[in-house]
Amino acid sequence: MKKQLKLLALTLMGSLLVQQTFAQTVVNDEAIRYQEERMVFKQWDKNKFTPSSGFLGLNPYYWLTWGLMPGYKKTDLRPLGPNGPQTQRIALVATMNSTDNSYKLHSDTLKTSALADIANQSGLITSADPLWLLYYSSELKPVLDHSEMGILAGLPDAVRHQVITTGLLTWYEKELDILKERLDAARSTDMDRGSRIMAYHRLLQNYRTLEATWAIRTATAALNIQMVKQQAKVKARQVTPSTWTPQTDVGIANKVLADRKY
Repeated sequence: MKKQLKLLALTLMGSLLVQQTFAQTVVNDEAIRYQEERMVFKQWDKNKFTPSSGFLGLNPYYWLTWGLMPGYKKTDLRPLGPNGPQTQRIALVATMNSTDNSYKLHSDTLKTSALADIANQSGLITSADPLWLLYYSSELKPVLDHSEMGILAGLPDAVRHQVITTGLLTWYEKELDILKERLDAARSTDMDRGSRIMAYHRLLQNYRTLEATWAIRTATAALNIQMVKQQAKVKARQVTPSTWTPQTDVGIANKVLADRKY
């Protein structure tokens, strides 16, 4: 019994060794190797189809192998061949990449144009406009930052009292508030930069006209005060026709203009 078990064990070990030996044996079949080369990387060579036709095409193995599919040798089946699926896929990927780059370029151009339009029209960045910073901000500062103390600065006390009691100061402040509201609207509203600059220019002209009117009215108030003083002197007989000369009026006007300069 023991001898039989030993014989069986030796038989199994021998069969395993034989199987391992066959498993490690490299099959070097020329037809298989040619087919692998054709399908992977090399040229689809018609002359390497084995078995060959032989002398005068009389090889029976050739007809048994290739006779049932005569068009196989004529069709290039390589994935990376000129018309292979992998080549077509690579070409398609390249075309799609080119299309994507074109779309990206187009979208970048649209983005640049959109940003330029926003910068040109948005009311959020008007404070950074070069023309506003260099010119209009200083010229229109009295409109944006006006106060009663700043308006009355430089006027004589009598003229200050006169413009306050007569309502001239209230009128002037109201007109400045209107201009400030219009200027704030021009700065915050989305519009073309050219239209915004023209709005600044019109508001600056309106402010200069208003400032000239204010100067004339304050000068008139000063002149009226001086005339009242002169009338009081005449009534008090401090001024007589013999002491009056045409230069007296000129001196009064010059004094009013001198007081107006501040």
